[in-house]
Order: sequence, then C-alpha cells, then structure tokens
Amino acid sequence: MIRPLAGRPAAIVAVVAGVIAAGAGAAGLLTSGSGTTPAPLPHPAAAIAPTPAGQEVAVGGRSAGYQTPRPVALVIPAIGVNARLVDLGLTAAGTVQVPADPASPGWYTGSSRPGAIGSSVLLGHIDSPSGPAVFYRLGQLRPGERVYVRRADGTLAVFRIDAVRRYLKSHFPTAAVYGPAPDPELRLISCTGVFDQNLKSYLSNVVVYATAIT
Repeated sequence: MIRPLAGRPAAIVAVVAGVIAAGAGAAGLLTSGSGTTPAPLPHPAAAIAPTPAGQEVAVGGRSAGYQTPRPVALVIPAIGVNARLVDLGLTAAGTVQVPADPASPGWYTGSSRPGAIGSSVLLGHIDSPSGPAVFYRLGQLRPGERVYVRRADGTLAVFRIDAVRRYLKSHFPTAAVYGPAPDPELRLISCTGVFDQNLKSYLSNVVVYATAIT
C-alpha cells in the first residue's frame, strides 16, 4: 500500500493511484524466451547510433493550445539504439503491454508524451530466443548521456540521463516510475539480472531515469 504524501491534494493522490493500478504489471512482464542470459556483445564504434538531426524541442507546455506530438522513434547513441517506437496499451488483465517485436521499443500510451510535463515510459526487451534485443545494453548507460525521442512532427525531445537503477521485480518502485512528475521526464525499462528457468523470466528490472534538457 502506498501512503499519500502529507499535504498532497486528494485529486493528485487519486491520479497516482490510478496510474499505479494501470501500470503495476509492467514490473514483471519483460521476459525472455531464451532460457539463458546471452553472453556480452562487443561494443564496436560502428554499432553506435548517430546523434539525430532535427529541431530540438524538449520543454512541455509551451502554449495553452499546444499538444505535444506523438513519439515515433528512439535514438540512444551511447548503446547503438535507433528504432521506431510502437504504442503500448493495457492487456485484458490490466497490465502494461510489451512490444511484440524484440527489436522495437514501445511507448506506454497511458504515460505522458515525451517532452510533455510528466513521466513518459518506454519499455523494451533485453533479449529473445534469437539473441540480444533492443534494450540489451540499457544497463550500460551512464548519467549525463543523452536520449533522443523523435516526434511525429519531426521535432526531437532530448533527455539527459540522471540515474540508472536496478530493482528486484518484487520491489519495483511503481510510484516513482509511473507516478506524476513536475517536469518532462523519461523512464526506460527492461529486464536484467538472473533468469529464472522455472518462471521463464528475469528476476529484476533496470530503470533509466532521465530529464528533458531545457
């Protein structure tokens, strides 16, 4: 049970509760069908995604009538990610969907659009039966590195990584990841750690926290 913060308006507390209920399943859903953790891959310079070109617009709420465009692609130069984003909603069980394609990360549509005020949540697989997936190197990211999200209008939401954290799925910080944020923020989520052969799932998650560059 999550206790409301002292002095927090009741309406905001209700929103937090709703977001947590909708997103709670994501903490344990990013699993692998490989049955083993793949060996680390080399990190050749040729695999590094280039910094994308385009108008950089990272600040949400620019005008009363402005609506942040939908995200369409994700670029993380430090780990060689350059991929189109898919939309992720909720399953019939009320858990967050995960991408069907291991090569494609997804944006949870119940979270903020990247660059708008609030937490934008992107999820991706660590691996698949055929090998490493799009977020295989997510845990190698470091504070200060950049993440770029291209939007439907061609603009870029640019984020600076603040922290990279690992959590057991049984202790996933749902409120911190899916709850509201005062600024445009980004959360990148994948699996990590030990793979449980019986559960066919990794036991931990890696979460990258980033804030829009203003």
